[in-house]
Amino acid sequence: MTRSCLLPQGAVLVALLFTCVAAAAADDVPPLVRAINAVGPQGAGHPAALAAAAQLARAEAAQIPEILAGMDGANRLSANWLRGVVEAIAQREADRGGQLPSAALEAFLADTSHLPQARSLAYDLILRADPAARQRWLPRLLQDPSLELRREGVAFALTGAKKQLDAKQSPQAIEAYRAALSAARDVDQINEAAKRLRELGQTVDVAAHFGFLLRWQLIGPFENTQDGGFDTAYGPERDSEPASEYAGKTGTIKWIDHTTSDQYGLVDLNAVLGKHKNAIAYARAEFLAGESREVEVRIGCQTAHKIWLNGQFVTANHVYHTGMYIDQYTARARLASGRNIILLKISQNDQTESWAQDWKFQLRLCDPDGTAVLSQNGLTALGGIVQDPQDLNPTASQP
Repeated sequence: MTRSCLLPQGAVLVALLFTCVAAAAADDVPPLVRAINAVGPQGAGHPAALAAAAQLARAEAAQIPEILAGMDGANRLSANWLRGVVEAIAQREADRGGQLPSAALEAFLADTSHLPQARSLAYDLILRADPAARQRWLPRLLQDPSLELRREGVAFALTGAKKQLDAKQSPQAIEAYRAALSAARDVDQINEAAKRLRELGQTVDVAAHFGFLLRWQLIGPFENTQDGGFDTAYGPERDSEPASEYAGKTGTIKWIDHTTSDQYGLVDLNAVLGKHKNAIAYARAEFLAGESREVEVRIGCQTAHKIWLNGQFVTANHVYHTGMYIDQYTARARLASGRNIILLKISQNDQTESWAQDWKFQLRLCDPDGTAVLSQNGLTALGGIVQDPQDLNPTASQP
C-alpha cells in the first residue's frame, strides 16, 4: 500500500479516486461517514475508509453540511479525511460552475454545537461562495467557542477599534478595545488590546485575563547534582503539610512568600532564591475553587519540572533550557471544591552557557479554550483580592 493510501492528503487524492466510482446517494452519506470515522492509527480501518472516501467524494454539494456534521464524531485522523472529501466536492462544484449550499452552510456555522474545525471549514466555504458574507459574520464571531473563528472576530473588533481611535473617538475606542480584550484568547491579540487601552489611560489586568497565579511560597535550593534531585522526593513533596524549614543544599532553608508583579505571572527563582546550579526549588500556591471542576494546568518553564495538585501527580517535563513561552506545556487536572494546593518542583542543571542561566516559571489555570479559571482568593497583578471571579472584569478600569 502506498503512503497516499495510508493517509489521504486533502482533496487531491480524493479527487483522483472519485472519478472511477459511482456517485453517492443521499442515503449513503451516514454509513460512508461512519466508515471513515472508524479509521485509526497504524492502518486500522484504512481500506474501508479509503473506499468510503472515494464514494463520498461523489456526493452532491447539497450534502456537504451532512458530511460536515459527520465530523462531530471524528477523531483527528478521520476529520482530515472528511475535510478532504468536502474540499473535493466543493472544488468539483466550482469547476463546473455550480453553487454551494450557502444557506445550509450558514445554518451549520450558526450551530455552535458542531466541531470547531467543521464550522471553520463551513465558514471558509461560505466565503468562497459569497465573499461579502465576511462582513455579516465577523461581528458574530467575537465570542465564538471555536478559537479559530473567534480569532477572526477579535481581529475584526481590533480593526474597528483602531478606526475609532484614529477618528479621535476615544470613548468608543475604549469600549471596542475592552470588548476585543474580553474575547481575545491569543497572546498577540491580548497584548494589542491591552496596549491600546493603556495608551488610552485605562488600567488592564492582563494576569487576571490569562489566569496566572501570582502569589507563591518558594523554597530552595535542594541538591540536584547530575540531575539526581529530579526524582528525589524532598520534604515539600513528601509532607502533606510542609514544615516551615528543611535541610537544603546550602544549609537550613525556609519558605519565602513571594508575589510576582509580572503581568504574565513570571516568577524568577534566581531573583528570589539566589542564583544556583544543580539545584531544586519548590513553589506552592493555594487556590480556592467555588466548585469541583476540570481545568487545564498550563505552564511555561525552560527547565525540568513536576506539578502536583492536592498531592496528586499532574505532569512532568524532564527537559532543560529549550526555551520558554506562555502555555508551553498543558495538562488536565480536577480542582476540588474549596481549598486546593498546587505544588511545583523546578530543577536547574549545571550548564554554564549564558542562555542556560534562567530559572523561571509561569503557571495559569484555564478551561480548554484558554478562558481563565480564577481563584476566589486570587491575587491579581494590580494587588486586588478577587472575592468572586464573576465580579472581575479584566478589561475594566481600576481605581
